[in-house]
Amino acid sequence: MRFSWLIIAVFILGSCSGGKLFSKKSSSKNTSKSISKILKNPDPAYKLRIAEQFFVKKKYSKAQQVYEDVMPYYKTGKEFEDIYYKYAYCAYYQGDYMNSENLFKSYLEIFPNSTKAEEVDYMRAYSYYKQSPKPELDQTSTVKAMGMMQTFINTHPGSTRNKEANEIIDICRAKLETKDYKSALLYYDIGQFRAAGVAFTTLLNTYPESLRADEYKLMIIKAYYKFAEMSIEEKKVERFEQVVSECYDFTDRFPESKFKKEADQFLALSQNNIKNYKL
Repeated sequence: MRFSWLIIAVFILGSCSGGKLFSKKSSSKNTSKSISKILKNPDPAYKLRIAEQFFVKKKYSKAQQVYEDVMPYYKTGKEFEDIYYKYAYCAYYQGDYMNSENLFKSYLEIFPNSTKAEEVDYMRAYSYYKQSPKPELDQTSTVKAMGMMQTFINTHPGSTRNKEANEIIDICRAKLETKDYKSALLYYDIGQFRAAGVAFTTLLNTYPESLRADEYKLMIIKAYYKFAEMSIEEKKVERFEQVVSECYDFTDRFPESKFKKEADQFLALSQNNIKNYKL
């Protein structure tokens, strides 16, 4: 008897579960059918109202489809600007930043005197920023975003968005610095010490105000010291003298650095090496 009740319970649960699955599939099909039905409706005013409802409810994929469908009907109407504005945002809110950047750009070209021009100009630059990848990857979008944010600041000097634009420029600059640092460190890690010295020198010259500037200078010292150690006998004195020069420069530029003690150790080692090789 107990076994029979167990079978019935399993059957009931399975039926409920199956009903839910069927309901979800039906719902998905119904949604697809409903969009198709909306798009087939011959009344553009009706479709525009539906698109607005989708947009307000943050159903951006559906709104995008309907906006795209009604655009030809309103190209010469007063509604077109608002439709295009929201259509561009549909792409942005779905994370399609490449498309949103193009649409925001087109909006500015079509409606250069719009009251929303400043906002859209910023969103175009911000869409580029959102395409910026992690530091290890190509930073073309990051550099482009910095340039566009700076152009925005120059074009809209009184904008309340300029504070955020400057912050984004700083974030992008930090990302580029991180990429350059990792590239320089890779040279060091694989034993290409001369290339590492050059790369860290370039890094320091490019970002002289960096909070890590003294660290970069120490890496220059370490790289050139390693390079001197590996050099042929005839070149060792000359290359250890370069290390000494870099150590003195470190002390002049970063007298309070936490790395000064380590830099002083390399100075002493280099001076001893010079004495030994000059004997």
